[in-house]
Amino acid sequence: MSDQSPASTLLDLLVVPETNLILVASVIEPLRVANRVSGLELYRWRIFSPDGQPIETKSQIPIPVEGAFRPDADSAPLFVLSSHNWRRYATSGLKMQIARAARHRTMMAGIESGSWLLADTALLDNFSATTHWEDYEEFAAAYPQIRAVRERFVIDGKRITTGGSLPTLDLMLELIRRRHGYSLALEVSRQFIYEQGGVSGEATAMPSTGSIRLADPRVSQAMRVMEEYIEQPLPLVRLARRVGVSERRLQSLFTAAIGVPPHVHYLALRLNAARRKVIETRLAFADVAAATGFNSASAFARSYRAHFRESPSETRRRLKFSGAGTGSG
Repeated sequence: MSDQSPASTLLDLLVVPETNLILVASVIEPLRVANRVSGLELYRWRIFSPDGQPIETKSQIPIPVEGAFRPDADSAPLFVLSSHNWRRYATSGLKMQIARAARHRTMMAGIESGSWLLADTALLDNFSATTHWEDYEEFAAAYPQIRAVRERFVIDGKRITTGGSLPTLDLMLELIRRRHGYSLALEVSRQFIYEQGGVSGEATAMPSTGSIRLADPRVSQAMRVMEEYIEQPLPLVRLARRVGVSERRLQSLFTAAIGVPPHVHYLALRLNAARRKVIETRLAFADVAAATGFNSASAFARSYRAHFRESPSETRRRLKFSGAGTGSG
């Protein structure tokens, strides 16, 4: 297992004073949950402030930091977080440090008003970018060299920008999906009982995975049916019939809504349920297989290994030795 484990990803966070506490949590908490549900240290993070002092958030809850931000030759992705009064803290010294850091960083992210700091440092020139909707018109007018777009978040090569706290959560789920796959991103989003903004509660029955827009109620209905039939999965033709569309139409609806066909989402639900049982219970693997819709323990083991890069027994053994476990939240 050790030689197959994915390398841990380190992220640096430069948090500017007066940043909202929820904005910082929107970056960190999905990473923490990804570590917990996977049983692996997939992500690590370091938090810095401009002067090395704890960050005074608008909630009056200080955030401890590693120290003062320094533009060293570190290549870790750098997230610049800011909410209120960003200009007050955009000193020439800080902007120079951010610009110098960008020479080495594999990626630079402007989180909410952090996009203004990157823009003011010319790091978004000729990139597509977004910012908080309240400031969008001013942002677009101030930086005509930037392709401003009205999106919750934008990933354009080595530049990332977001439009607020919940869009940042969307972003982190998408980054987890790109690096570790749909199953993990889905499970992380479900831990938050998260429904993406901009969609009515009736239209959205399942949490999103960062890029999901469940505007079509037929996709939501199909997802609800999948949840109900984990132990005895329905064939896609029967699932489509329950929703009132053809199997081909269901395929296209899912691909348009979440970027994967229905069988991929269905399998992710079942395997995530299986992993929870592997980690949180002492059920025999044959019973876990039966409870999550696999015809045999061997078929379950093959699918489990293909998705999680270890066998169910290796998962239990690894977590037993590490003392790790999972609870809710």
